[in-house]
Amino acid sequence: MDYKDSAKQIYKAVGGEKNINSLIHCMTRLRFRLKDESIVDDDAVKEIPGVMGINHQSGQYQVIMGNDVSNYYAEILKLGNISTGDADQTPDENQDDSKEKVNLFNRFANFISSCMSPLIPALIGGGMIKVILILLPLFGWLNEKGQTYAILNIFGDAPFYFLPIMLAYTAAQYFKVTPMLAMTIAGVMIHPNLIAMVTAGKAVHFMGLPVTLVNYSSSVIPILLVVWAMKYIEMGVDKVCPASLKSILKPLLVLFITGTLALVLIGPIGTYAGKLLSAIILFIQGKAGWLAMALMAAFMPLIVMTGMHWAFAPIFLAASVASPDSLILPAMLAANIAQSAASFAVAIKSKNANTRQVASAAGISALLAGVTEPAIYGVTLKFKKPMYAAMISGGVTGLFMGFVHLKSFAFAVPSLISLPQFVSKTDGQNLINAIIVAIVSFVLTFILTWVFGFDEKVPATAKAAETSDAKKVVTSDVTSGAKETKKVYSPVKGEMINLESVSDDTFAQKMLGDGVAIIPEEGKIYAPFDGEIMTVFPTKHAIGLKSDTGIELLIHIGLDTVNLKGAPFTAHVKDNDQVKKGQLLMDVDLDAIKKAGYDITTPIIVTNTKDFVEIVSNEKTTVTNDDVALYII
Repeated sequence: MDYKDSAKQIYKAVGGEKNINSLIHCMTRLRFRLKDESIVDDDAVKEIPGVMGINHQSGQYQVIMGNDVSNYYAEILKLGNISTGDADQTPDENQDDSKEKVNLFNRFANFISSCMSPLIPALIGGGMIKVILILLPLFGWLNEKGQTYAILNIFGDAPFYFLPIMLAYTAAQYFKVTPMLAMTIAGVMIHPNLIAMVTAGKAVHFMGLPVTLVNYSSSVIPILLVVWAMKYIEMGVDKVCPASLKSILKPLLVLFITGTLALVLIGPIGTYAGKLLSAIILFIQGKAGWLAMALMAAFMPLIVMTGMHWAFAPIFLAASVASPDSLILPAMLAANIAQSAASFAVAIKSKNANTRQVASAAGISALLAGVTEPAIYGVTLKFKKPMYAAMISGGVTGLFMGFVHLKSFAFAVPSLISLPQFVSKTDGQNLINAIIVAIVSFVLTFILTWVFGFDEKVPATAKAAETSDAKKVVTSDVTSGAKETKKVYSPVKGEMINLESVSDDTFAQKMLGDGVAIIPEEGKIYAPFDGEIMTVFPTKHAIGLKSDTGIELLIHIGLDTVNLKGAPFTAHVKDNDQVKKGQLLMDVDLDAIKKAGYDITTPIIVTNTKDFVEIVSNEKTTVTNDDVALYII
């Protein structure tokens, strides 16, 4: 794989250094924070070698690359002066650079994902060592009482024991506070002397304030809350500290104030919050374990997509430290294997060589490593029906796991290779049940995916049409019942993007119909075909047309521009007018729209989408009114 060339293409496609606020990566994704996502052509990015898919999530433009992501990341960083701060800005801080408004849920999901994702390699490494420590003594290859076992156990425990320190660093990057101070406070919370006081069980006071006896090693929520509070403490200290003494007083005050609050107030609150979350999940599981497991396994792909699986970290990380996990990790086993099977079914059944390649790689990644993002974003979510098959299979196997009380005894991302995490020293049936789950999940998902099929769009017809305007994609033959391809030309010159990139859910979710969107370069709107003007909206921000061939089209000039009450628009047609392709319909003052704070992105929607078999967009990124925008089949 030519990482360098693909990196250059990705860098150029997302707008280069001038459009990149920051870049980080997790196990499978490049996570860009862009100033303007709307200028990126998602389809063009997907065509770059190595790219498995894209996702717009929580203010990030995510490019799914698979297990080689770090190689692409390193090459992209060589191309410009790019900030590598984790989630470089919080949503509030980034609002000036991006018009995307991130709701509370997305902010929380982004926070959890941003803080936990960089830790995955360390957690996987430690978890796999714990798995090895389960296996080797069973085969008689390692003495549990020997020094080698003890040292390997330290290797496995270290990522989890020092988890608060690692989280302090990533949370500090997220909240833009001093990382070393945040890590120092985490060190205070897990200092051996403090742990010794907790273990002794006697009352502890600090300057007369009671210190709650809590062991913060391996905890998640307490340090995240502490660093969040530290953000405001640093801001306050900055305001009151004289500039001449700030280098001395600021670290002293921040460390003292935050450390005191961490031990006396915030840390205990975080601990109780984590216990409450665990208690709620375990309560539901205790009352209806079979139902909780079925729901968790079925919806795990959606949970992973939002990053919300990290909200359950206090539960499943305990599997590596103290007690087994009987919910999250078993559910992930069923879900991960299901994603693998769905991908393999698509790979075998697909007629598209690129789809077969992507699906095969995604299937291997999910099956052997438990990394499902390539499968989710590159295959199952893309084709939808394979996702339904995987979720149904997850629900079915989840019921079985709930009834047999399947448990994981170590933290490792569940996969075929990490099945030993389900080995129990006292219950040999537990591993057998895990193997049954893996086999049933794979076979059932594969069969369901094969039966359901999937709607694979092969835009070869559109590509053929692009080569020559004179060449017809599909010939029209009404008597023989053959499909006919109709054309919608671009009504405006500009950059063409897919609807999913439009920052308005009505268009992005195709509620009004399928189509495309164009970011105009000039303020002239032309007729995209021969037909009739159905309506010119009173505010002139939108025009409805119907072609002579039966295509009903909505040209919506800008987003929310109805609020401008027609000011920037000059219409040259009226209702019921007959128009010819290329006829001027509207003059638009694009600068006035921008100055008023509105997005000039112009969706082109086929409002009677259901009347057609398929709508295929032109693959060009820039178009004029002489270029075809849509092929209607």
